[in-house]
Amino acid sequence: MYEWILPSLNEILTENQSSVAECSPGKAERQWRVSLAATEHLLLNTLAGTSVDTTQGLVLAAPAPLFSQPKLTQSLQTVTFTAKPFNPLALMPFQMPDKMSGLDYANASINEEVAPHESVLPLLPADPLGTEQFCLVFTDKFRLALVLATHKNGKKTFSFSFEPEVVQQAWRSLGTRVMLANPEFFAHLDALVEQYSPVAPDYRIMNQFSQLLLQELTEAEETREWGIGTRDTEDKENNPCSMSNAQSQNPDVELLQAFAHEVRTPLTTIRTMTRLLLKRQDLDRSVVDRLKVIDHECTEQIDRMELLFKAAELETTASTKSSKTQLTPMSLDQVLQQSIPRWEQAAHRRNLTLNVVLPQQLPTVVSNPMMLDQVLTGLIENFTRSLPSGSHIQVQVIPAGDQLKLQLSPQFGCKDSSKAATPATPPIRKALGQLLMFQPETGTISLNIAATKHLFQAIGGKLIVRQRPHYGEVLTIFLPLEVSNQHKSGAKI
Repeated sequence: MYEWILPSLNEILTENQSSVAECSPGKAERQWRVSLAATEHLLLNTLAGTSVDTTQGLVLAAPAPLFSQPKLTQSLQTVTFTAKPFNPLALMPFQMPDKMSGLDYANASINEEVAPHESVLPLLPADPLGTEQFCLVFTDKFRLALVLATHKNGKKTFSFSFEPEVVQQAWRSLGTRVMLANPEFFAHLDALVEQYSPVAPDYRIMNQFSQLLLQELTEAEETREWGIGTRDTEDKENNPCSMSNAQSQNPDVELLQAFAHEVRTPLTTIRTMTRLLLKRQDLDRSVVDRLKVIDHECTEQIDRMELLFKAAELETTASTKSSKTQLTPMSLDQVLQQSIPRWEQAAHRRNLTLNVVLPQQLPTVVSNPMMLDQVLTGLIENFTRSLPSGSHIQVQVIPAGDQLKLQLSPQFGCKDSSKAATPATPPIRKALGQLLMFQPETGTISLNIAATKHLFQAIGGKLIVRQRPHYGEVLTIFLPLEVSNQHKSGAKI
């Protein structure tokens, strides 16, 4: 018996899976996050080599867009469902030109910085689907449904399915809601779903997803989140999601995770609404410019919250060494080409200048491609916030044996040598719990040095922080080189 006139996605998946069990909210949410990360990796792998100019798949999600990688935002059509009290349809440009279909219009891009494939649809306030977070993925190679449901007793359940018929049932339930709320948009959306035929996924897709899940989970996370190897064998058999008191998280970590989630969710909604407005053709240039500023600020803060969230997740593992993410050889040159313009913008907004000195040829490093750019950008953002206006930042990249050294050092814009001997005053910072620090002069909250070092260790690197007279705080990051490149890196300065 369904709770409402239409089944929720959790009810559909539960009907087809006998192994779904209720968990504490924290455990189910961690299962959801790990599975989303594996799904993102799977999509990046399966879409590799395809053009970003054409739509390669469809993602239906709630309550906010789930994937932020440019490759995915540009290649996937995204429809977000929300139970928020405002009417997002008021922002949707459903008055289409004669020669443009609804989906073509929804896909119209203002510029490269605006996600071109986002739409938002409302859920009725009474719909129990409003208490679920879900993700339906449709591609040529597979269909996938992931659902995190909150129950009236406060417990949560997470479930997922690759079975084509189960995903099709989930779409029929969701599609019926779209048809009731906006039949014109449903016709276009249904046609897009039908482009991705419900065929059983290749076994290699399933194996790849399983491997990605294992890569996302450390042994400690498996013990905490999936109920494997708990202290009491009987507890494990009776309740797979049980967790001993000794394994419970530090309150600071739980608070930071909750804070990051609560900030990121509304910002993601604001950014989605902003990007929908940017798709309108009747806006003043000044309005467009201001909307772009809002989009940029939201994106910057969302990235900061994701970094805080990842740092908190690292603290739930038994040790930083065991929590290393998937490391792979990667081109640092490509990362820097994307990152340096953002670093320069961050410096310019605070009236700082930034100069990056690179070797003639950048060797291949071993790190995590998904996290390296985010961690480096977060570090430089915090670095710029700690410097007085008018300062100059020198970023120097130098091969150093079997590692690549990236050093950030401040210069305070003083050309008078007699004044250069004045020691730099380090910024005042106060500890907030075990992971954060607060800078009263600027009101900035950031990760403390220990948590930041853990992040770099998780991506295969090392961070060293030194206070030098007349220079202030100098940050040095070391990243390991790919073995095949180590013998030829020493001569490149």
